[in-house]
Amino acid sequence: MKTFDARIVSHGQFRHLRLQAVDLDDARRQLQDAQVVSLRPRASLTWPGRGARFALGLFIQELVVLLDAGLVLVESVETLRDKAAPGINRQVLSELLESMYQGHAFSRAMQARPAIFPNLLVATAASSEHSGQLSVALRRYHHFEAHLETVKKRVSSALMYPLVVLGVGAVILLFLLFFVIPRFASVFDAMSDLPATARFMVWWGELVERHGGLLMGALAGVVAALVLLVRTATVRQQLAALLWKIPSLGAQRTLFILARFYRTAGMLLMGGMPAVSAVEMAGALLPAERQGDLNRSLSDIRAGQPLSATLTRHRLTTPVAERLLRVGEQSGELAAMCERIAQFHDEALERAIELFSKVFEPLLMLVVGGLIGLIVFLLYMPIFELAGSIQG
Repeated sequence: MKTFDARIVSHGQFRHLRLQAVDLDDARRQLQDAQVVSLRPRASLTWPGRGARFALGLFIQELVVLLDAGLVLVESVETLRDKAAPGINRQVLSELLESMYQGHAFSRAMQARPAIFPNLLVATAASSEHSGQLSVALRRYHHFEAHLETVKKRVSSALMYPLVVLGVGAVILLFLLFFVIPRFASVFDAMSDLPATARFMVWWGELVERHGGLLMGALAGVVAALVLLVRTATVRQQLAALLWKIPSLGAQRTLFILARFYRTAGMLLMGGMPAVSAVEMAGALLPAERQGDLNRSLSDIRAGQPLSATLTRHRLTTPVAERLLRVGEQSGELAAMCERIAQFHDEALERAIELFSKVFEPLLMLVVGGLIGLIVFLLYMPIFELAGSIQG
């Protein structure tokens, strides 16, 4: 949600208003009954991406509790609105209630605010409103999001330790290069007939002494440029494409994509959505390179071909998923089988993450420690060579 400043004419007088809206069009709709003189977004003093956000997960969790307690939907949202502190949460809940007071369904009220409520949540609510199972569907969606967040946290935690090791190793290497080596070089500066390693240390020490600031500035500039490049969408996509070409990483990415696809499809099927619509909605979560396979699969399914054979033909299954889909088609438990497929793939992904942590972290420690040890060895190598020449 964004904050807008408006000047309107009310009862012949100018008034200043501040309101919350998804975008400029939404703000104009809120002021459609007033004579608007000016309307502009309010300048934000917060860092990008750190503004107030609607607590969607907490809203769903509390709404499910109230619905299970016997309150009707409008009463539940009113209760949450009344207990919310002034701010983004109360504003969004008030807008939801206003739409519902006008006769709109709960899913339609959420659909009017796509920046806050995901399409998957809207579809989940819409598929269960007529059956009276809204609390069940919302609980299922909450579990889906919680599970997805858990997987993301596991991946992040698996990457955190290597990043810390790399960061500490980089600091130690910089300390050795820009502080320790120049001090050692001053010891050999007045000597003649130095070995090759000592001459390199003297050369590097003189370079740091004369142009140390320039070297540090150039290094900082290179790091900043790399960070800016990595933050651009195009470079990230190219780097990701290179990573996914590694067979092991590409296979785990496929498992994650298919697990999310089948978990979403199973959740929608359990809510009563038709199979074609569920596959189409779940397919929106697939990456761009898989959308062509999805569209061809949807065309074949609409033509009456079996779901399991169609998804297999268009590379949207694994051997396990194919067999479980066939069982689901024969038994009429397609939704449950989609959930089992997702669970099977999630377990395989968790094992891969655990294996990555056990293998990659010690290997990274060995590499970083080896680099630091190599520099320390080069520091003392001239001393050993000089001692050997004196004894000789």
